[in-house]
Parts: sequence; C-alpha cells; structure tokens
Amino acid sequence: MPDPGSHAYDVRRTRLRAELDDRGVPDRHADAAANERLQRDHPPRPVGERASGPAGGGGGAAADGGLALRSAAFSGNTLIPDRYSRDGGNTSPPLQWSDVPPGTAELALLCEDPDAPGGTFAHWVVSGIPADVTSVEEGATPAGAVVGRNDYGEPGWGGPRPPVGDEPHRYLFRVLAVDRPLGLGEGVTAEDLRSATEGHVLAAGTLVGLFGR
Repeated sequence: MPDPGSHAYDVRRTRLRAELDDRGVPDRHADAAANERLQRDHPPRPVGERASGPAGGGGGAAADGGLALRSAAFSGNTLIPDRYSRDGGNTSPPLQWSDVPPGTAELALLCEDPDAPGGTFAHWVVSGIPADVTSVEEGATPAGAVVGRNDYGEPGWGGPRPPVGDEPHRYLFRVLAVDRPLGLGEGVTAEDLRSATEGHVLAAGTLVGLFGR
C-alpha cells in the first residue's frame, strides 16, 4: 500500500477525488471525503520535517526542530484549489508557520514543482521575510520581503500549469529560517536563493500540494 506523501499515494487520492466528482459530490464535500478515506486507510507516519494541513490542524515542532508549515487553503498532499493555478486566477495561496528557532535572522520562501518535464520549476521565490512574521496572506507579500523571479521569468507567484494529461504534479512549498541576512535583491532566482542559504538554514518546513489538468 502506498505511504502518505508518496507519488503513488498522491495518484490514489486524485483518482478517488475524480470518482467522487463523477458521482456528483460537491467539491467542498469531495475533498473532505477523499482525505478522510485515505487517512483512514493510510495513517501518516512521523516525519522529521513538519508538513501540516490547514491552520488549526496538527501543530507542534517536528522532532528535528523543523518549522510547522500549513495552509488554510489546502491540506498537505491534497489538491491545490484552481484559483491558485496559472489559468485559474494566479493568486498566491495563504501560508502560516510556527516554531521559528531563536537566532533566525530572516525567513525565505520557495515553491517548486519537481515533476516538471524540463526539470524542477520554481513558482515562487521570496527572501528577506522578517523573522517575526508567521504568515503570508492570500495574494500578498509580507512587508519588507524581497520578491524574486519565478521560472516563468516574472516576479512573484506563478501558479501551477502542468502539461494536460500528466499525473498531478507535486508543488513543494518551503519556508527556511536562516541565521544571517541574505542581502538578496529583487528578481532573485531559486538557484540564487539556494546558494545564499547553503550552510545557513536553522530550520525548514515543507507543505506539499498537488495539481493536475
């Protein structure tokens, strides 16, 4: 049986969601029903880095001191609502996090699709988030943060737009707590961010969302 968080698990969940759609189950009920069934059949195993569901669910620091990252818009390893996609509104999703460790100088945010046909594709790059900030509102950027360039070549959020017919892609949202100011400027790329944070990450949190067309 597939483990929660694996690609096979993601595929099962998406197929179950499609079956519920075909049966006429409303979206708001279909998501909950699919999640409940899969979580019952495949209870999650503990992980070192926190990947959480909607705000208010779960909580607490991970065993290795990782950040607890969640979204009010979707649970971990479930479908990202269409309004956040490239063609459905292209609005950045809300995120919330906790357990930022002492000594954090700033936070950085990255969202990437590791299943993109041309290699990992960056959808969101943000640095310079003040250490006392604990959330990003829908469609917003925290005050004082530095907006990077996604792999569409644009600043800010660039929503999911995987090839039609692909199995749902995984979108890895990560928040990094770093021990020094990164000093990155506007238009920074995901590669720039990775290079700047190497060896300076105090803690990180990951939330995986799925999207297919």
